[in-house]
Amino acid sequence: MAVYISSLNSGSNGNCYYIGNENEAVLIDAGISCREIEKRMKCNGLSMEKVKAIFISHEHTDHIRGARVLSKKFQLPVYITPGTLQAGALEILPHLNVPYKAFDIIDIGKLRVKAFPKFHDAADPHSFTVSYEDIHIGIFTDIGQPCEQLVQHFKQCHAVFLEANYDVEMLDKGHYPYHLKQRIKGGHGHLSNHQALELFLQHRPEHLNLLLLSHLSKDNNNPQLVQSMFEKVCGGTKIVVASRYEASPVFKVIPSASFSASEQLKLF
Repeated sequence: MAVYISSLNSGSNGNCYYIGNENEAVLIDAGISCREIEKRMKCNGLSMEKVKAIFISHEHTDHIRGARVLSKKFQLPVYITPGTLQAGALEILPHLNVPYKAFDIIDIGKLRVKAFPKFHDAADPHSFTVSYEDIHIGIFTDIGQPCEQLVQHFKQCHAVFLEANYDVEMLDKGHYPYHLKQRIKGGHGHLSNHQALELFLQHRPEHLNLLLLSHLSKDNNNPQLVQSMFEKVCGGTKIVVASRYEASPVFKVIPSASFSASEQLKLF
């Protein structure tokens, strides 16, 4: 029993996350081109034949850019809320457009996907957990602030894609205009390094094997900085920074508490 996960891209230039077992997989968001998704999956030894659905978190371009073409080419259902579909003007073929709502639990083969609402400046934004038997993976990005739902789902996870978008000092001293800085840190924008670290320290479950720090800002963050922040206090959790330029390795996540963290996480 194992789940295989990879960040195919993570950042304001595009987001796409792969979660699957031996037989089926889902993509959370498709914010890079269909061609690039195919190429990165192939390079990672991942098969598009296993992908059974795309789940869309919200309508911003860096989360939907490749969804229409990918869905049409591979006849993949796109799970998307009506509000997100309308706000994103996303043209999904009618028979592939599958609406969902908050707290729906959707079975894709033996994978179980749960959606829950989050704080973000979008029409109807959601975060997800993807579960396979007793293994739970969280996809928690584009979060303006931690909420009780986020905390409760975080506590269940064996691996998490967690937003660490910006360093407060870099943002404050950076070149962004005032209104954009306020949007980013105003409670419906993005999660800072320190907010992500506080969530990790206060609510990390003992079985959290892997943390992929995600959606880092190109201008207002530094991968080495945030990696160092988390590695100082990571305990048995492996820390990986998801890139905005390339796919991460594929990680194998298993739930057994009888193995060390290094044995629980292996490249596929």
